[in-house]
Amino acid sequence: MISPYDWQESVHQRAGYIEARLRGGSPVIGLGITDGVLLFTYRKQVRKVYEVYDRLAFSAIGQQADVESLRLTAVDFAHQEGYSRSEEDVTIGRVVGFALSSPLRRAFGDITTAPFVINALFAEMNRTPADDLFFKLRYDGDFEVHHQYACIAGTPEAEERMTTLLVSRYDPQMDLDAARSLADEVWRVGADRDADGTVDSSLMQGARQEVALLDRRTARERKFRHL
Repeated sequence: MISPYDWQESVHQRAGYIEARLRGGSPVIGLGITDGVLLFTYRKQVRKVYEVYDRLAFSAIGQQADVESLRLTAVDFAHQEGYSRSEEDVTIGRVVGFALSSPLRRAFGDITTAPFVINALFAEMNRTPADDLFFKLRYDGDFEVHHQYACIAGTPEAEERMTTLLVSRYDPQMDLDAARSLADEVWRVGADRDADGTVDSSLMQGARQEVALLDRRTARERKFRHL
C-alpha cells in the first residue's frame, strides 16, 4: 500500500525527471501584433508549430509522442465544439481548460502511469492585439493565461529572462519583420540556458527557424499559415 509520503516523494521525483527532459527544448515565442499572432521557434526535423482551429494555434516543448497526442486531442475537441456549438464558441480557454488540463493532471498524479513530458503554448487570435490570448500549459495540468505575448522555454529561469526582454521591447504596432526579429532575439535569450551569453550549441546546430502566423488581415476562413 502506498503511503501519502511515498506518493508525494514519487510525484516530486516525476517532476524532477520531466523538468530535466524539458531542459533541452527549443523555446517558443508568441506575439500579438497588428498583422495577427506570430508563433516563433527553431526546430530540426519535426515541425513544432501547428494549427488547432481557425483562430487557434499551438506549439510545445517535450517528448514528440506527447506533443502529437496533445495536438490531436486539441484539434478533435475544437472541431467537435465547432460542430456541436458554433465556431465562435471554440476558444483556447475551453480547449485547454476542458480538454487538456485534466488529463495532464491525472497522468502526472497517477504514479502507476507515465506522465506527459511537455510544456505547451496555445495562442488565440482575436480582433486586436490587446485581445489576443496565450495559454501556457504545464506537464502537471496547471496553466497560465497571458495577453498579447508569452513564451515557454526549457527552464523557468530562461522563461523569466525572455519575459523581461519582451516586457521592455514588445510593441503591438510593430510590423511582421520587426516582430520576427524580436522573437529571434528573445529565442536566443531563452536558448542561452546557462545565461553565459551564448546559445546552447545543441539547440542551434542543424536547426532552422519555424514561423507561423494567424493572419488577422486575411479574408480567408483559414487564418493559419507558415511563413
